[in-house]
Amino acid sequence: MSLRVSISRSVFAGVALVSGLLTAGAAPPEIVSIRQPLPPEVIQQLRMQLLPEKAGEMVAPVKKYEKLELRIDLRATFQNPYDPDDIDLWAEFTAPSGRVWKIWGFYNPSTWSALWMVRFTPNEVGTWKAVVRVRDREGTAQSAVREIPVLESGHKGFVGIAPNKRYLRFTDGSPFYGVGLWYNDGYELFNKGAITEAELDNLKKHGGNFISFFHSPLETMGTGLGRYDENRAGRLDEIFEWCEQRDIQISWNIWFHSYFSEAVWGGGNARYRNNPYRHVAKAEEFFTSPEAYKYKEKLHRYMVARWGYSRALMLWFIVDEINGTEGWLKGGSEAGEQWSQKLHDWFKTNDPYGRPTTGTQSGGIKQWWPKGYQIFDIAAREIYELQGHPLPPGNKPNLISENPGRFSYLTYAKQTQDLWSGFHKPAILGECGYDHTYYEAGTPGYLEMYHNSLWAGLSNGLSMTPFWWAHGAYINDSVYTRTLPYFAAFLKGIDFAKAEFTPAVLKTSKGDGWAMKSDGLTFGWYANVVDGVASETVTVPGLPDGDYDVHLYRPWRGVYMPAIAAVSKGGDLTVKIPELKPAASRVQNMGNDVAFKIVKKGVALPK
Repeated sequence: MSLRVSISRSVFAGVALVSGLLTAGAAPPEIVSIRQPLPPEVIQQLRMQLLPEKAGEMVAPVKKYEKLELRIDLRATFQNPYDPDDIDLWAEFTAPSGRVWKIWGFYNPSTWSALWMVRFTPNEVGTWKAVVRVRDREGTAQSAVREIPVLESGHKGFVGIAPNKRYLRFTDGSPFYGVGLWYNDGYELFNKGAITEAELDNLKKHGGNFISFFHSPLETMGTGLGRYDENRAGRLDEIFEWCEQRDIQISWNIWFHSYFSEAVWGGGNARYRNNPYRHVAKAEEFFTSPEAYKYKEKLHRYMVARWGYSRALMLWFIVDEINGTEGWLKGGSEAGEQWSQKLHDWFKTNDPYGRPTTGTQSGGIKQWWPKGYQIFDIAAREIYELQGHPLPPGNKPNLISENPGRFSYLTYAKQTQDLWSGFHKPAILGECGYDHTYYEAGTPGYLEMYHNSLWAGLSNGLSMTPFWWAHGAYINDSVYTRTLPYFAAFLKGIDFAKAEFTPAVLKTSKGDGWAMKSDGLTFGWYANVVDGVASETVTVPGLPDGDYDVHLYRPWRGVYMPAIAAVSKGGDLTVKIPELKPAASRVQNMGNDVAFKIVKKGVALPK
């Protein structure tokens, strides 16, 4: 016996119900209506001319790179509205250019009169054509063709990989350099999520343009496999809307290790006992079970259908810390890598907007994962400095020979260099920081360490800031302050999308430094944590001979100094860092580091 669902209301035993009638020999499906949500001002205008119930049936213009949502009322036969093998809904959008987009629909019982939706983001201006189709076990149906006008907007489009294969860009060609951190919502109970509009505003104000998060699983012991918690799904709707409104991008971690680990690291890292996948696969079989994979594929389809439209979604962070699971330790790394490849291939085939993918092992020094960096579009290394990376011994190091700040930034530089040289693709540090560091969060040393990680990563070729773990009062004093806004300000004018950059190690009188060189612009960073950078000399190798202007940038102040004239001879350009002296009884100090941009003599810095 199957379920025939109609939107008409019936009354049985005095109770009003949305009728779900058990029928035998049900009829083919029927598309009853398609409604496009309209802005309130448009509805008001229509109501001045039409009956109110007609307003929802009108077609309104949509702007390029904004959500086009269709709410659909069906009569169909099915048992599980989330299972495309049971009932399959999709729309075909034809662009003005003639390209046809097949976009999956999804079940979303947000209103009794339209339980289904299709969400799409048009990428061309002009008149689009749309037709909705549905298939159930009794047959198929399709709607009439509707025309939807799409207008120009100021949005840049979706984030993808730039032609130089090292950095990211928007669809319109403008560069995107990610500035942000992990900001996990932890939404499990109604109205209990950690992400707030106020904190997203705060991040934006401080120069941030992305967050990374893992979601609470949509499949629970209550829903069972193949059915999704609509409360949690609705919370994700809210977060995506908030981020779109603020032009904040999202790195979405699909499979967070804790949820498919039973006992590897214990505590909150062992949640598989509450995962409904345990009913079809043991933890060590999570990567290899064909039955478990069937449900994963349908879950991924639902994610693409419901949230794939969003221009705020920049990255499928497919798996985080894959080695912290029984599937890896007992099932074998080869099985985990085959699973990673399979999921990467699925998203590349089925995400209409072609977003990049990534995935990680945990942050210990031994967790170098070359096969993983080859699988995913973006090579993501994790770093937790107390997990085997070189650090000074003891709690009171010699700050001359064992300076923890220097040990720290050398670690970030080295790992970035290895990603750059080993894999011709964008590099990120997908998780790091928190309190697995030499300095305790909130202390001055922690602030400087975080500051240095940003600049060491940038000057060695990262495509985003290190993904610091994780947003919250414990670390935000160190992360927010003036670190992010001054860093973000320096990024302006660097065309990461079009330029071809090559890395260089600086020659310095003291300390350490690195640069990224291109034909029109060279930028870099120099640090000397022992006694500062004032009066030290820095040589940038590999620049064509000629006259240049060196624009020094004070990272702790967010200001450029007057340009310094310099000459490259024999491929080397040397500049002396000036010493700042007190002026008008006010202290001035170059501090422990300086950033710089170098352009040809007389060429203005790009803005």
